[in-house]
Amino acid sequence: MSPETVIDVQALGRRFGDFHAVRDVTFQVPRGEIFGYLGANGAGKSTTIRMLCGLLAPTAGSATVLGHDVGRDPEAVKRGIGYMSQRFSLYPDLTVAENLDFFGGAYGLAGRALRTRIDAVVAEVALSAVRDQLTAALPGGIQQRAALANALLHEPQLLFLDEPTAGVDPAARREFLAVVRRRVRAGTTVFLTTHYLDEAEYCRRVGLMVQGRLVYL
Repeated sequence: MSPETVIDVQALGRRFGDFHAVRDVTFQVPRGEIFGYLGANGAGKSTTIRMLCGLLAPTAGSATVLGHDVGRDPEAVKRGIGYMSQRFSLYPDLTVAENLDFFGGAYGLAGRALRTRIDAVVAEVALSAVRDQLTAALPGGIQQRAALANALLHEPQLLFLDEPTAGVDPAARREFLAVVRRRVRAGTTVFLTTHYLDEAEYCRRVGLMVQGRLVYL
């Protein structure tokens, strides 16, 4: 694997009983790329991303993320990545700032370093005006930007975005992806799952998943 390859997937698979959610998937993602993973609901996108994030063990094949084997060392994988799930993952009864403070502690940040990072990501994703509002009261597009701020808090080298703008209007999707592109220009690698063709246009390469198989890259 090249030192510039941040994701290396070889014949990766995941079964649930007799059902093959992901079957014989192979691809690599180099540093500094937006890699798109396109497919309909149920195509195997989220199962793949959960394996690559160290949240679900493969049942076939192998994958390394940032040089760490996802099956043997999932905790090392988790420390180096940012992950944003397709479901809103922040606490609705906390403000944006309180959520970032809480999750920053989970990332091992504290004190002045944590306050500095909160200020930085709030500015980066344009949340200054709502940082003290409850996340439950925010529109969907702004909620997603808050979740993105949370994923960026510990400055990960690699960012996994699992259908991050599902249910969000087109204008909010464009604003969200503009933030992602700025982060890539700063050196972050992004793995983006989506079923929106207009989002796929932001990607340098796109893998097409159909019924658990990568049919085109």
